[in-house]
Amino acid sequence: MSTDGDGSVKVVPVRHVGRWVGVAVALVVVAMIVHTLLSRLPTGQKACQGAGATRVCHAVTEWRFSWDIVFRYFTTSEILHGLLITLELTVIAMAVGIVLGMVLAVMRLSPNRVLSGSAWTYTWFFRGTPVLVQLLVWYNIAILYPRVSLGIPFAPVSFLTLHTSTTFTALEAACIALGLNEAAYMSEIARAGLLSVDEGQVEAATSIGMVRRQTLRYVIMPQAMRVIIPPTGNEVISMLKTSSLASVISVIELLGAATNIYSANYEIMPLLLTASLWYLVVTTVLSIGQFYLERYFARGALRTPPPTPLQRMGRDVAGILAKFPSRRVVSGVVER
Repeated sequence: MSTDGDGSVKVVPVRHVGRWVGVAVALVVVAMIVHTLLSRLPTGQKACQGAGATRVCHAVTEWRFSWDIVFRYFTTSEILHGLLITLELTVIAMAVGIVLGMVLAVMRLSPNRVLSGSAWTYTWFFRGTPVLVQLLVWYNIAILYPRVSLGIPFAPVSFLTLHTSTTFTALEAACIALGLNEAAYMSEIARAGLLSVDEGQVEAATSIGMVRRQTLRYVIMPQAMRVIIPPTGNEVISMLKTSSLASVISVIELLGAATNIYSANYEIMPLLLTASLWYLVVTTVLSIGQFYLERYFARGALRTPPPTPLQRMGRDVAGILAKFPSRRVVSGVVER
């Protein structure tokens, strides 16, 4: 900043050198990715047209990433059925995980040592063992328990008996394993959300005569959801991809369907790209839903809700246009 004799001030804008360097590097990387995605490779063969003197030959090329094969299988019945199984696994496992996780979180916060200790033991066990091992155990549960009976504990009285070898199919075993494993993580997410509410809120609810159940439902949970929703959305997306492990126990989900196809035609990379594109599509839809859900529960914490992607885009365009003001000529005077 400098001043002249008239006292006017000259303002020099801050130069963000590092920011522009980062932008340049990012643009180069994006250009390289786009180039390699759209590149073609020579096959070593030539295609000729015409005859005699007018005969023209050129090298035959093919897509590096075999996009023609990718989109050929993108909407086949096998891939779409595998996608449906993947969504089914995700929905059922997350439903089990969220409900059981909330129960475990409340148990962890209970003053009763038996309840809190049981919830801690459950979380410790399922977070400490790999999810793939849990899948294999539930798939082979008939080895440990050929029959499961419902009756009076420690007495030879049963009302219902199930044979696990016929009852637990591969899909059901995957749903149970993924759901029980997810409950351990959801319990910690829910517990963190419950603990984020100020204790004064609980004291205020108690002072007006609310019991613990009413306080949890009407005071704590509405405020805790703002903290619970973001990691829960992340868990849903993670579950979508974790469901691919179910192919190990013969569940033909999205990756399993792609594996079966490329095992027959040896088009390994195109089929893996097909599965990856579907995972990206579903993840994008889930991310959009998570954004609007977070925006909904942020109403009580923020004076102004966060802008939507369309609103951000509109602001960016308006900001760019503001740097190039239009000129109008009115009565011989140029106005900016």
